[in-house]
Amino acid sequence: MSDKTMYRTHNCGELRAENAGETVTLAGWMENVREVGSNFAFVVLRDFYGTTQVVVENAEMMKTFKGINKESTVAVTGTVRLRESPNAKLPTGEVEIVPEKVTVLGRCRYNELPFEINRSRDADETARLRYRYLDLRNPAVKSNIILRSNVVAALRAAMTAHGFMEITTPILTASSPEGARDYLVPARKHPGKFYALPQAPQQFKQLLMTSGFDKYFQIAPCFRDEDARGDRSPGEFYQLDMEMAFASQEDVFAVLEDVLPPIFAKYGTYDVASDAPFRRISYNDAMETYGTDKPDLRIDLTVKDITELSQGLGFEPFEGRTVKAVAVTGCTLTRKQIDKLCADVEVQAGRKPYWLRIDEHGAMAGGVTKFFSGKEAELREALSLEDNTLVLIAAGKKGEAQKTAGVMLKMAGALVPGHMDAERYEFCWIVDFPMYEIGEESGELEFCHNPFSMPNGGLEILLKAERGEVDPLDIYAYQYDLVCNGVELSSGAVRNHDPEIMVKAFEMVRLGEDDVKAKFPAMYNAFCYGAPPHAGIAPGVDRMVMLLAGESSIREIIPFPMNKNAQDMMMGAPSAVEQKQLDELHIALVGETED
Repeated sequence: MSDKTMYRTHNCGELRAENAGETVTLAGWMENVREVGSNFAFVVLRDFYGTTQVVVENAEMMKTFKGINKESTVAVTGTVRLRESPNAKLPTGEVEIVPEKVTVLGRCRYNELPFEINRSRDADETARLRYRYLDLRNPAVKSNIILRSNVVAALRAAMTAHGFMEITTPILTASSPEGARDYLVPARKHPGKFYALPQAPQQFKQLLMTSGFDKYFQIAPCFRDEDARGDRSPGEFYQLDMEMAFASQEDVFAVLEDVLPPIFAKYGTYDVASDAPFRRISYNDAMETYGTDKPDLRIDLTVKDITELSQGLGFEPFEGRTVKAVAVTGCTLTRKQIDKLCADVEVQAGRKPYWLRIDEHGAMAGGVTKFFSGKEAELREALSLEDNTLVLIAAGKKGEAQKTAGVMLKMAGALVPGHMDAERYEFCWIVDFPMYEIGEESGELEFCHNPFSMPNGGLEILLKAERGEVDPLDIYAYQYDLVCNGVELSSGAVRNHDPEIMVKAFEMVRLGEDDVKAKFPAMYNAFCYGAPPHAGIAPGVDRMVMLLAGESSIREIIPFPMNKNAQDMMMGAPSAVEQKQLDELHIALVGETED
């Protein structure tokens, strides 16, 4: 396909040696002017496709270019010739343009830019977000957005090839009683009532299955009023939302195990991705073995329980507490490096880790070694200890010890050579999540993950729990997470499509049939008309692209991201509105507002 338009005959990444002698017109941004003499300069012209060098060789043309600020858009007509000193690093490095005519198409009216375009990633983040349109001119920044486009196109093609139909679901919907905070939209024609932007198309995609559609997907925008973090953008995000009728957990797994690895291998920073089937790890096993439900399987370390042999040592932090250990073999870290590692773990986990080491001679020393006096042999056997091994230890309530151990494992695995096969994408499924948990604030039974999931055991297991024959905390659900390199890409589930089971599941958390009907009227009623068994998942597009690009911040792969405080620095959102608009929406502002 030709890039020829009324403004150009070729783009700035197109010309090669075979074009020498041709008269061409290029259009783009004037990236730089490097003067070599009074009448000689090299000009770099840049567009979406690349850069081309323009050589100024006379006073008149020099005057023209000197009157144009950098980052102005210009059209340059001239003759292509071979460069005396080719630049092998550039696709256009064999040629240059001798200009005959220069036309300013869009003048940059500022002599100074907020930052150097090609070094924008070194600039202050606030400046980058405020001038995002300049930041995106940096080819290194732009490449992430191009990657995102290519990945989304590949996902669409793969899902369509698997027989899924792309269907868009509503953006204005009802407020959800579950999950994160909603973004509310006042309804002008219905004073005092509000729409909500969807946190996810969850109910709509289940209703599509009830409506007779067999395989649904969309690249779905989702909106949640939650705080930002490295792998989560505030406000909005996108996910590959999918649902299948007459499908089981394994059917969902089979689709993504076929769709994702080729895309990750083709577009990723690394070209190796897990083959199907991905490892299945139960939630409880993941917490015990890796200290997290988001394990990075590129790391070969595991967590071991040493609670029993850690009691009665005379060391108060271990007494009556769960104690976990990670043995890091081949470790030659200095004492200073170990202290730094432990300090970093404490910052991230919120609890102090402990340590001891086996030196190159097999002697146990340092840290809490003295408290294991008399139990050295037991500890060596429990952890299969070798020479040059660092033992990191976490203690606390079970959940606290697991979390701290998980942080220790992740940090040590990345720090100590030989424990992490970093250049690959390693997927796994975390399965068998608990259906219920005790709420930290309420102290009562609550849903642990997704209230619409099918309990493993169906109605029978719920009735047993109701009769006291089964502890509700021992009920598991057909819920699953997809994890890649320690990043949770998605949660999914086999849905609870039976109204009787749904009502009984909600009764366990003190909500009756009337509550279910009131909170989820469309879904409850639809299921009463005969619903198929169905299951689905929704991997996050932003997180996938972040992993593929090798970025640590999700903002690097979003075209126009918000800052950590959910502010659009470029557009000035959120912003105040006129009183007239508030009156039309029957809204009165109460209390103080930001300037």
